[in-house]
Formats: sequence, structure tokens, C-alpha cells
Amino acid sequence: MDESQETPPRILVYELEIPIRWGDMDAMGHVNNTVYFRYMEQARISWFDDLGLVPDPGGQGPVIVNAACTFARQFEYPGTVLARQFVGELGRSSIMTYVDMLRTDDPGVVYAHGSAKVVWVDFPRQKSVPMPQAIRDLMQRSWPRG
Repeated sequence: MDESQETPPRILVYELEIPIRWGDMDAMGHVNNTVYFRYMEQARISWFDDLGLVPDPGGQGPVIVNAACTFARQFEYPGTVLARQFVGELGRSSIMTYVDMLRTDDPGVVYAHGSAKVVWVDFPRQKSVPMPQAIRDLMQRSWPRG
């Protein structure tokens, strides 16, 4: 593999257990692929909530500009997803986030993994802006000390 294509280091910052609901499944009897994006969204938003980071629609806040998911195994009801939220590169106005999704009753197996690039924006202007230092500090406080 070319070094420029290697996955950057990821730092585990948050974990969330999410019950698999009967309604999350589709006609094929497994969790619908769109629901995995909801699981990732909930992990990201719960991390933001835990940090006290509340978006201000009249001011600034985080949005995602892309999201991806790789499906390795099927989730099925009943069960509980363990969403493990990671962060990667912290840029001027963005941060890469990653989520590994496992089952709490099968914690050694990643069922799916995904990513989303979060960009700090000025909502009224609909433009990216540099992430305020106070927000950067909040995010970095959740990083484990090594």
C-alpha cells in the first residue's frame, strides 16, 4: 500500500451503546444499510453533547461534508450496537471522525466501520470558518493522555 493512502492515526474519544430496534430491520431480516449511518450520527452527536458542544443555527457549528460506511457483517435484532467514536486529523476548520460498530455480545468483531468529515461553519453565511480555539480545546480534552 502507498503510504499516502494509509489510514491516519485514530484516537478513541467516545463509546455509545445503541439498542437495535425491530424497526431498524428491512425485508431481508437484517438492519437496513441506512440505519448504520444513523448509528454513526448518534455516536457523533452524543460525543458533541457530552462535550457541551451545542450548534447555534444563528451562528456557528459543525456539519458533515461526507460520510462513508463499510459493511462487514449484518446486524440483526435483537441486540445492542457498541459504537466506538474516534477522531483523526484536526485541521483548520475540520476534523475527521471514524466509528467502529460492534455488537455488545460480540465485542471482538467489527460489523461495520465508517467515517465522516466534520467541518465548522458559519450557518448564516453557509461557509466554512476556522474552528474556534475553545472548540478545539474541548475536543482535545476528550482525547486520552498517553
